[in-house]
Amino acid sequence: MATAPFRTRPGRPYPPGATWDGAGVNFALFSEHATAVDLCLFDPAVPEREIRRIAVTEHTDQIWHVYLPEARPGLLYGYRVHGPYAPADGHRFNPDKVLLDPYAKAIAGSVTWDGALFGYRPGEAEESATPDRRDSAPFVPKCVVVETAFSWGDDRLLRTPWHKTVIYEVHVKGFTVRHPQVPPELRGTYAGLASPPALEHLRRLGVTAVELLPVHHSVAEQHLVDRGLANYWGYNSIGYLAPDSRFASTGARGEQVAEFKSMVKRLHQAGIEVILDVVYNHTAEGDHRGPTLCFRGIDNAAYYRLEADDRRTYRDYTGCGNTLNLTHPRSLQLLMDSLRYWVQDMHVDGFRFDLASALARELHDVDRLSAFFDVIHQDPVISQVKLIAEPWDLGEGGYQVGNFPPGWAEWNGKYRDTIRRYWKGDWGQVGELAFRLTGSSDLYEQGGRRPSASINFVTAHDGFTLADLVAYTEKRNAANGEENRDGSDDNYSWNCGAEGPTDDAAVRALRERQQRNVLAALFLSQGVPMLSGGDEIARTQRGNNNAYCQDNEVSWFAWPPTGTAARLLDFTRRLIRLRLDHPVFQRRRFFQGRRIHGSAVKDLSWLRPDGSEMTDEEWGNWHSRCLGLQLAGDAIEEMDDEGLPVRDETFLLLLNAHDEAVPFVLPKHEPHMEWELCLDTRDWEPVPDGRLFKGGEPYPLEGHTLAVLRQRAKESP
Repeated sequence: MATAPFRTRPGRPYPPGATWDGAGVNFALFSEHATAVDLCLFDPAVPEREIRRIAVTEHTDQIWHVYLPEARPGLLYGYRVHGPYAPADGHRFNPDKVLLDPYAKAIAGSVTWDGALFGYRPGEAEESATPDRRDSAPFVPKCVVVETAFSWGDDRLLRTPWHKTVIYEVHVKGFTVRHPQVPPELRGTYAGLASPPALEHLRRLGVTAVELLPVHHSVAEQHLVDRGLANYWGYNSIGYLAPDSRFASTGARGEQVAEFKSMVKRLHQAGIEVILDVVYNHTAEGDHRGPTLCFRGIDNAAYYRLEADDRRTYRDYTGCGNTLNLTHPRSLQLLMDSLRYWVQDMHVDGFRFDLASALARELHDVDRLSAFFDVIHQDPVISQVKLIAEPWDLGEGGYQVGNFPPGWAEWNGKYRDTIRRYWKGDWGQVGELAFRLTGSSDLYEQGGRRPSASINFVTAHDGFTLADLVAYTEKRNAANGEENRDGSDDNYSWNCGAEGPTDDAAVRALRERQQRNVLAALFLSQGVPMLSGGDEIARTQRGNNNAYCQDNEVSWFAWPPTGTAARLLDFTRRLIRLRLDHPVFQRRRFFQGRRIHGSAVKDLSWLRPDGSEMTDEEWGNWHSRCLGLQLAGDAIEEMDDEGLPVRDETFLLLLNAHDEAVPFVLPKHEPHMEWELCLDTRDWEPVPDGRLFKGGEPYPLEGHTLAVLRQRAKESP
């Protein structure tokens, strides 16, 4: 189209993106290798129709900028960027493709898959020197200028201490889309997550933080759309500052920003932090055959890691076709500006970094001294919020559990694997189990970190739900359209009887007990527990362990919980309450013992079923699947917020993964002390008051059972 006149001023190179100042809008776009940039404005009534094209002639330090004094919030815009189309040199400029602003704070619409989205000519090799000339404007979403003002009141980050944190991983839509008490127009949205019924569930459960699956604006891949599926999880980001409009009940022309802020404010009022699962390791543009939507057309060589010997292609550490180039200062700036925006403007409390090892790669190896870590550690905003790494990627040497620096917590994959293997009944797990129950000091202590560096989990969005983990020996992913080849092939057969749903009461009882065992171990371990949303109500995906594309009842929560689901919910609440009520389960430092009145006091003891302490030789006993852990409440070498010594009762955890019952001799202490039963996973019901046992007497610990007892003084006769 011909360029239409529009009043402009030079504008400023900072801040990046589209910034409304109350009188007009400043636009600023980085491109190192561009030769020209056009700002395109679109019809709000017909978003595919371009109504203005403005040549951006000012550029300062590789930032192209212009100011429109007549522009207002709600304006739809995009860019066309000119430059060489030379894939062999790493450049893929094509001004026939409308591009999203990497700093867009809101994005309206979604991708409509069409050949015009691709920068190369159809039917020709990607290295062709002739780009595709079809206009992509009708098929791409548009950026929105937003009003950022919001009435936060006295809202601020909650800063819940790590040792008091209980994380609930949840999908914004799946949590409420079927909830009968949430108003229909709010189900599956940010507002739905902050609605009274949703907040009531979270409050009664006792969690202190929600970890939201990706809420950055994302794209559903063409191969999924062609199969009638969607990228439900959202790990395919294209807008790092834009909350995904698919979760907005109020509208997509900037309203989603205010709705997200309202959700955060209401969660904070309920005492619940908001942690975002963020995907900075790759973008939705895929490999070199993918669409040109944003970064590829703005400056491909700056934003992506290119192969040195073939700059047409991308270095792929993520399995998603590309890797964001965080060795480039502007890409790194985008990441940091995005993080600061979500903290300062959106009030989120922390981040979980997907495939974080990919972010830490300098030339090739994962580098603990990389620019990524350096810039985060020195940042006065981001260094003070919760930072959680998924400490692996798909590249060589990418599994880095335990190797992230101080200031970081990690998804502890070794915790997950050990707890699964132990309760499944694998031999030779007690030595590894001891480390995992006590905060994984073998992974974190040497680096000067604390037990809170370990984010303990047994299930997550990626894999079986807890109910399916104990019911299926093989994945059931045929509905994903990949002939059941996708998803993990790990076989976690738990010997729980028939495959899938069953009417066998004994099989169901064993499965239910195994769920209780896993949850009890999770919430009574040192470190930070993370519950996969829905596990507390026995959510099933019918054996699908990779439900990333199932935006339907396979993934959605079933409300209200009844039967087993209701009993499991009550059991989980009691476990979380037990954890949060007792500092002995929330230690801020690793176990080292201490001295009281000149005498050495053990802060933990490992026990055999005969009541004696484990010896070094017995840790290697391949056949042992039963052990006890005593946590001394008077030996917690910590101070509370007022500087007073932390004290608690002494607790005893007994674990038996054998099929048969084991009489476990309780340790003897002073004659005036006895053991009171707090919990036994053999059954659903709470333990009645007054179940007392003497030291030196055997406790009847059934097979596949965990019991918790606490020491108390005998009552006077």
